[in-house]
Amino acid sequence: MHPKISLKIVRVLLRLHQKIYSMLGKFACAAEKGLHPKHRLMNYHKFFVDNVSENDSVLDLGCGNGALSFDIAKKAKFVRAIDINELNIEFCRKKYEKENIAYILGDIENIVTEEKFDIVTLSNVLEHVGDRIGLLRKLSNISKKLIIRVPMLDRDWVTLYKKELDLPYLLDPTHKIEYVLDMFMDELKQGGFETEKHLIRFGEIWAVCLKR
Repeated sequence: MHPKISLKIVRVLLRLHQKIYSMLGKFACAAEKGLHPKHRLMNYHKFFVDNVSENDSVLDLGCGNGALSFDIAKKAKFVRAIDINELNIEFCRKKYEKENIAYILGDIENIVTEEKFDIVTLSNVLEHVGDRIGLLRKLSNISKKLIIRVPMLDRDWVTLYKKELDLPYLLDPTHKIEYVLDMFMDELKQGGFETEKHLIRFGEIWAVCLKR
């Protein structure tokens, strides 16, 4: 087959791949009665919970449906969970209410608080933020420890190929960035943190970060 014709087919298939991925997530959530199967299959809740102690106060930013906040609260002393989506907060309060969790409607990019926390968690949140350095610097005044999970740009060759061909490649159109490891480390440094430890799993960086 002629290379130009092949490239046209490739572009069509890559666009289709992007749309199918998005649709798959929506239908998978419905099939699992509202909770994305990645929570179960990736078991990333365990990484967060394992790095929290019984006496920790935790600020969970961008808590989404509240499932992770709820699991953290089973171990931590107290969890304050914030999300910008009013429907998310309503859902959290109905399904994942617990006496040591406070769910709050708010924009984490404009967070202002004098309260200090032992840990701040950001699970697939940082990539949605425009001024990530600014947010990290704010968080350095709130806590000495972050637990973060972010998607990687170089998770597979298909993603890099989409980017090379100037096609949509982000896992979510609301993402501002997807990372390579050096880029992630550099942002942390500029924001006043460094990694204590990190793992690369399922095309993501899972990291425990400490204030520099």
